[in-house]
Amino acid sequence: MPNKFISLSLNREIQWRCYGKPIPISTSNDIIDQHVLTGLRNIVLKALNRNQILLLSKINENSENTITSLLIKLSKELNIPLSTLKFNAKILKSLNLIEFKQNDKDRIVCLSKAGKLILNIISLQFNENSNYSSVIRNLSEAKPTLLPSISRSGTIIDKSLLDSVKAIASRIRENVVKMISEAGSGHLGASLSIIDILVVLYFLKIRHDPRNPLWSERDRVILSKGHAAPALYAVLAECGYFPVSLLSSLRRIDSFLQGHPEVYIPGVDMVSGSLGQGLSIANGMALSFRLNGKSCRVYVIMGDGELNEGQVWEAALTSSHLMLDNITVIVDRNGFQQEGSTENIKRLEPLAEKWRAFGWHAIEIDGHDLNQIVAALNEAELIRSYPTVIIAHTVKGFQPNY
Repeated sequence: MPNKFISLSLNREIQWRCYGKPIPISTSNDIIDQHVLTGLRNIVLKALNRNQILLLSKINENSENTITSLLIKLSKELNIPLSTLKFNAKILKSLNLIEFKQNDKDRIVCLSKAGKLILNIISLQFNENSNYSSVIRNLSEAKPTLLPSISRSGTIIDKSLLDSVKAIASRIRENVVKMISEAGSGHLGASLSIIDILVVLYFLKIRHDPRNPLWSERDRVILSKGHAAPALYAVLAECGYFPVSLLSSLRRIDSFLQGHPEVYIPGVDMVSGSLGQGLSIANGMALSFRLNGKSCRVYVIMGDGELNEGQVWEAALTSSHLMLDNITVIVDRNGFQQEGSTENIKRLEPLAEKWRAFGWHAIEIDGHDLNQIVAALNEAELIRSYPTVIIAHTVKGFQPNY
């Protein structure tokens, strides 16, 4: 029998692929390579968020519950907002991963055949002796087990490149300290906490051309926490947007490097400083790119204290409603704002769950681990129909021990 291709419709017709190619699933006795199923499982984990996978697992374990009773039970047991669970259950229903059957009294929620297939793919445990063709043939019949935890640890950047990027980050940190010291004012801690993020973006990730700062096909980076401008200026200078020597003019009356970013500075995509506005601007950019058929992405760097602004959450609802999957927000989660600890001033936790409740794909990482930053940004590019937020746990005033 000829090979078949898995092409399932999820999240507005996502086609599941492995390494950019359709995944061949053989119905013969040939053994399928392990990387095929591993790739398929990874794609499933990226297409569904944690709450959706949790619901699939719990629905499978509780086969005689109504959806309402199950969601209320899970909300109480796991301290997840009921509205979050309802939202994700609706998504699973729209994807035909869950269905309802009528018993004598109630409509009972259960997994559809597709839902069982997906949960089994997530639950696969691979070993070198597995006959993967047999695994595929038996997937829809096997009883799903609870999924293992998802790990983003490991090496993404090879050592020589990693050493080069660390050297760049060290130079930039040194420049930031000098700039603020010579200026006599500036936000040092907030600048140092995002340098690793900016370095990965500008030197490993985004499309940009310092020789042509207004290149229409460039990705956009919005520093919504504009008070961290010294970090952005130092990175732009290191890239070659303007001479490094100009950094010493920070905040001088006659300098173009003022305390907050201005769009006349080469490489700056948005005036910022008034907190909470970056994501709103990003929504407009991302929607414009989509309407004009451009593949440009928009990256927004926000402070955790900035999340006190109501405009952030209005904009987050808009991003989700418009399914702007070309937006990635990176939250600098250093735990402090102007007047003290974020949790003492206005508690943010559980922060990832708040973003998920607003319809975002949320990732949490160590914001100073270059490999984790790259892995999270790569993951964000694979997500379809949902914007992505990366909650980067950082240290204010961070200085590494390279």
